[in-house]
Formats: sequence, structure tokens, C-alpha cells
Amino acid sequence: MKLVYTAEELLADHAYDKPHVEAGYRLHGGFDVEGRYVSPRMLNRGSAIRAWTEVLASRGHDVVDSSQALMVRGNFPNVEQQSFLLANGFGQTLWDSLSVTGVVEARGRMLATVEAPDFQTVVDEDICATATGHLNKGLLRAHGLDEGGDGEIGGHDKMWFAVRDMLFGRHAFAHAEVPESLSKPDLGRQMPEVPADHERWILLLMNVLMIEIRAENFFNFCTAVMRDPGNFTDRRAVAIHAADLVDRIRQDEASHVGYLTAVISELRSFTYRTADGARVKGAQFIDPVWRGMVEWHAVTNVDWGRAETRKEFEKLFSARPDGRALLGRFDSLERKEAA
Repeated sequence: MKLVYTAEELLADHAYDKPHVEAGYRLHGGFDVEGRYVSPRMLNRGSAIRAWTEVLASRGHDVVDSSQALMVRGNFPNVEQQSFLLANGFGQTLWDSLSVTGVVEARGRMLATVEAPDFQTVVDEDICATATGHLNKGLLRAHGLDEGGDGEIGGHDKMWFAVRDMLFGRHAFAHAEVPESLSKPDLGRQMPEVPADHERWILLLMNVLMIEIRAENFFNFCTAVMRDPGNFTDRRAVAIHAADLVDRIRQDEASHVGYLTAVISELRSFTYRTADGARVKGAQFIDPVWRGMVEWHAVTNVDWGRAETRKEFEKLFSARPDGRALLGRFDSLERKEAA
């Protein structure tokens, strides 16, 4: 089983039969001879991630849960509420969501240009054959290029803009305000067992993993809205194609969830040398922080975001003569789903 790779191997592409072009954007990845979409930089990356994860489990270490079971809250608005918004002339709400998602994805390109600290300097075990040992050997760069593209070739940023443009047009509405960050706020030192820079990176990787897990909720929401025959009735084929493009993004993101899950699992399995010469297992100080990270992303931040978004919907509805009735019907669709 191959466990050690060069950066060139982890960044290598399959041979594509056709390029990936949508809504005027040249996008990453491509299509094979049978017309199936093939994700970028996956000639070796997928098998490497599977191998690192399998070896970790075979040695008796737990692999952290990165499934959708963590997401105990659904998307807001839900599918029926978004369909209601579209039917009543509030399409900008979805246009804004797609635009903001594209801008946030573009920020992820920073992963292609940064370097993580060397965890071997604080870990007893040899990490050269682990996902952690390959963060600076292609994994971070591949992730960043997936998100923000590489020069003229767009990544997930342009893919979300293409989805938006298919449904509404590139300049259908004014640009939405984009949140500064989706990450958990800095709470100061939480893992004094490791140097501050190593802690910052552990927290960064946890945050990014939870953002990727949360994204699955949005993928499901988008594809359900787009494939609902009651929506975009004047462009059904285009809407269905846009949903297919979202599924391509979902396919790409699987490798991100995979390698980040492997890295966090490895980090908790390692034995660390502390500044005072002691030895401590990673799970001892990583697990409590990971539980807090999950709670913040899956519950605390989702609840806060729902409350803030609902205020915006109230403003939208209040501008209409029948605004109070619209808000009541909108809220009833959420209660219906909960029931």
C-alpha cells in the first residue's frame, strides 16, 4: 500500500477527454470519454487519502466522525420556504446565497499559498507516511486550488457563480454583503500542550473540516430547490443542469472532508512532547476542543445565523402590503418541516 507521495503526485490530474466549461467560465476538472465528470487533481489523491485512513484504523485508532449526523440543524430557509420565496418574487435571496458562497470559496485559495508547521518537531511517531506529513506536500495546495482556482481556470468560486448565472443571470441583482469569516472566533490558547503556531493550525484544520461538513446541507438544499419542478418553470432544463453542477462541487469536496478527517484523526492519535519534557496523547487535549468546534458550527452558529437571516426576511416582507401574511406563511413552512 503506497503511503508516501510527492507533491507532484498529489496534484496530478487524470487525462480529460473534454474540458469543463459552464456559463462562460473555464472551470477545473473535465470529462472522460463517457461524458462523466472527473474532479481535478485526483489521479492519486483519493487513493492516498483512503490508504492513510485505512492504516490509521488498522492500528486501532478512532477516525473522527465527519458525517452529516453532526449537523443537527437543517438549512434555513428550508426547501419549501425557498420555493415560496421564489414564487413570490424574492429570488434575490437565493442569488445572494450563491454569490456569497462563491466569494467565500474564493477565499479558500489561501490554502494553496500557506505552509503548515512541521508537526514532526512535536510528535514522537514518524509522520512521513501520514496525511499530516503531506499537508505541505500537495494536500493544502490541492485544496486551495480546488476552492479558488488556478489562474484562468476557475475552481468552486467560479462554479458557484456559474450556477447563479444559469438560474438568474450574472448581473440580476446587486452584490450581497459577504461575512468576514465562517470560522469559530478566537478564544485564546486552548491547547497549551503544543506551540501556539501548531495550535493555530489544528484549530484552522478543524474549522475548515466543519465548514466542509456544513456545506453538505447547502448542497442538498440547492439541488432540491433546483430540481423541484415547481421552481424555475421557464428554464427547467437549465435548473436541472445547474443542480448537476452543484453535484460536481459536492464530488470535489469529498476529498477535502476525507483528508481533513484523516489529519484530525491522526493528530489525536499522536504522542506529543510538551515544553516541560512530558509526553501526552493528542486525544487528551484535542478531543475537548473538537467537541466544542462541532457544537459551535452545528448548533451555536447555525442558530445565530438563522435569527439574523430571519430579520432580513422580515425586512423584505415588510416592504410589501401583504408582508405580514407572507411572513406568517413563510414561518408556517418551517413549522411544517419541524412537525
